[in-house]
Amino acid sequence: MTPPPNPASRGYGRYALGLLAVTNLLSFVNRNIVFALFEPIKRDLHLSDAQLGWLASSYVLVFALAALPFGLLGDLRSRRGVITGGVLLWSACTLVSGFAGSFAGLLIARALVGAGGAAFGGAAQSLAADYFPSRGRAVAMGILSAGITLGGVLGIWLGGRLEAAYDWRTALFAVSLPGFGLAWLTARLRDPVRPPRMVSVRAALDELEVGLTALTRHFAPLLLGVAVGGLLAFQLDRVSGADSKVDVAAFGAAVAIGLAFNIRVWVRHFARGPAAGPHALVRAFGDLAESLAVVLRTPTLVYVFLGGALISFGVNGLVGWAPTFMARELGLRVTEAATLLGTWGLVAGIAGALCGGVVADWLRRYTKTGRVLTISIGLLLGAPLTVWLLTVRDLALFVPIFCAAFFFISWYNGPIAAVIFDVVPARITATVAGAYLCFIHLVGDTVAFPLVGALSDRFGLDRAVLVLPGVALAGGIVLLGAARTVGRDMARVTAEPLVI
Repeated sequence: MTPPPNPASRGYGRYALGLLAVTNLLSFVNRNIVFALFEPIKRDLHLSDAQLGWLASSYVLVFALAALPFGLLGDLRSRRGVITGGVLLWSACTLVSGFAGSFAGLLIARALVGAGGAAFGGAAQSLAADYFPSRGRAVAMGILSAGITLGGVLGIWLGGRLEAAYDWRTALFAVSLPGFGLAWLTARLRDPVRPPRMVSVRAALDELEVGLTALTRHFAPLLLGVAVGGLLAFQLDRVSGADSKVDVAAFGAAVAIGLAFNIRVWVRHFARGPAAGPHALVRAFGDLAESLAVVLRTPTLVYVFLGGALISFGVNGLVGWAPTFMARELGLRVTEAATLLGTWGLVAGIAGALCGGVVADWLRRYTKTGRVLTISIGLLLGAPLTVWLLTVRDLALFVPIFCAAFFFISWYNGPIAAVIFDVVPARITATVAGAYLCFIHLVGDTVAFPLVGALSDRFGLDRAVLVLPGVALAGGIVLLGAARTVGRDMARVTAEPLVI
């Protein structure tokens, strides 16, 4: 496991990508294993379905909220340090989850697993992109993203097997332990473009010189959104008796609005220059604040963020509702549907992610819009196939159509990350990746599940799910707009001097 000595070599880049891909896989194993353990956890801790819903949603909400600050920390300090800290955090909290004796303890532990995943996600994408600065970047991002599909399916499969052989606590213990070994390896990764920094936590806080009052003022809209969202969730859950997914959607929407206003405030301050910006933040971020303001006005990123949120809404909504849809419409048990989807989804998803990266990099040799076009082509092919799939009631026909649809839809995973890093200055890639993850999860994931549920109650699930491929297709069409801007934005980034 000793890496090659030259951090700039292609061999070391492949080693680092492999390590990050395996670690990403383990991240999603730790995320999804809880879904296979819901029933034994419910029996053992005497939980309600609403409480189980919050166990699942706490990860997504904390992941979304933590992605941006951890991305910023990775750019300001050490991406390697943020990655390692994230791996240690999710491993330790998954381990602690196995000792939980109450709902509150398990909820807190699961939320902190989401924080660990957020710390790893943006920094890992940024670091992997820098190992492949031009040729092969989309393939590299596809390999890294394949861990999402494989880890998600593997987490559910491992959870079921380990719980059946032992118990749910042992299952959590087992998947937490490999993370400590991977953290030891990630701590020794070499950053290909940034010199190593050894800065203590105390020194970093002293350098920021941001007091509690100033920090609260700078994040006032976001904090207000969190407070309002919490009150709405409490009202819907306790008073109105609404489904827990509606609680989560209300909370996520309020936080997203607060974050949007917060970003608007930051951009207005940063656009005025360091002299007029927030004193504490400008002193801490320096030129980074000005660069962030430029990035937030990059047209390609606007298309990617909006299109990515629509894609996340459609794709994650399909994945979440698929077992229930198959159980109701094809007459399968939920466990049978999950096994079938897991098996064929694993094959089609990994193949699609890798193929999308290869096609994107091949087209990139001939046109700067190659990666953008690959995303849209995959969705333009996959979404109509998905609509057809949702009208099929013959299992023998359902499986091959599902494989084809999921294959094409999965094309977007690697290229969309590559496009982000193509148009962003190297020194703030982790920040932008964190902002992207935050945005698409708050706007996409937290809204898709309850909306489809509400439509299902009114029109039936067979009609409600047809919204999802339509939204994903809309995301692909929105991303086509980036074909007009990506070349210009790439040229701007190339012309900027490298500041480390």
